[in-house]
Amino acid sequence: MINLKTTYLGLELKNPIIVGASNLASETSNLQALEEAGASAIVFKSLFEEQIQLENFHLDNQMGDYNERNAEMIKLFPDVTHSGPQEHLHKLRKAKEAVSIPVIASLNAIFHESWLEYAKLIEDTGVDAIELNFYSIPRDFKKEEKDIIHEQLAVVKEIKKSLNIPISVKLSPYYTNVLKFVADLDKTGVDGIVLFNRMFQPDIDLEKEEHFSPFNLSSENENRIVLRFAGLLYERTKAKICANSGIMSGKDVLKAIMVGADAVQVVSTLYKHKVSHISVMLDEMTEWMKSKNYNSLKDFKGKLSEKNTRDPFVYKRAQYIDLLLKSEDLLKTTALR
Repeated sequence: MINLKTTYLGLELKNPIIVGASNLASETSNLQALEEAGASAIVFKSLFEEQIQLENFHLDNQMGDYNERNAEMIKLFPDVTHSGPQEHLHKLRKAKEAVSIPVIASLNAIFHESWLEYAKLIEDTGVDAIELNFYSIPRDFKKEEKDIIHEQLAVVKEIKKSLNIPISVKLSPYYTNVLKFVADLDKTGVDGIVLFNRMFQPDIDLEKEEHFSPFNLSSENENRIVLRFAGLLYERTKAKICANSGIMSGKDVLKAIMVGADAVQVVSTLYKHKVSHISVMLDEMTEWMKSKNYNSLKDFKGKLSEKNTRDPFVYKRAQYIDLLLKSEDLLKTTALR
């Protein structure tokens, strides 16, 4: 009997496939379909502080459009305040009630105080864990990178100290030294690290000569940077490692486990192949493990991590040099020769 069980954030999961934060988990019927397809846990769509602020701004503008039109009508509408995160928290509670597998909340805040405030409110919904999304879009030429890192570490320390449920951090790959930052996060006692956050980038419409923001799904081979860092981090952190980006098939899940990841998150492949694709991925994993005589993930987890690989150069820059030396082989198959 093939055993696909794993542990992530202190949660016992029936397999390593977690559905990442997206609109896939916005409806109760979708949540239940994901569970039925075989998902071991679900990350509920993110609570964005920026969205709450924007909605609050629009509400204030709409309510004040007709103010002071004449001396006898100072206000047309009574004072109304935005509900803030309450709608999102209500949906979180409903999500937790709808499925039996773990539900992980996702949080994107801006200010130190709001990170902590929202995290406490989220914990009260009964979810099993919280995923903090960290990224920084460079816009200030004077802000030091060490200040950004210090602020993020301070947020994690405060939340970890104040909450009782597990905390994971989802990172972008754009830190100067990802390994150092992960090591610093590990010292705070964070329970998990998710590699990596995919940031939406603006594109340009040449006909209209304006920016637009396409909805970019991840694709195959985007998991290579994830495999590299998961392999470097294997057994070097107490925090569990979750691979994200470019996980499209059961084979991709197996690769992530083989370099040392504890779990994976999938989103794009479900948009491309539908929710039922989770069961296909699980079947792929099971068949491969049978062919290799592996009974559980533990039998091959970390086998090709930096710690265990027999190739001394695969996790070093020397791999790039090796590829350059082999470029003649590539030329033989192209029209350049």
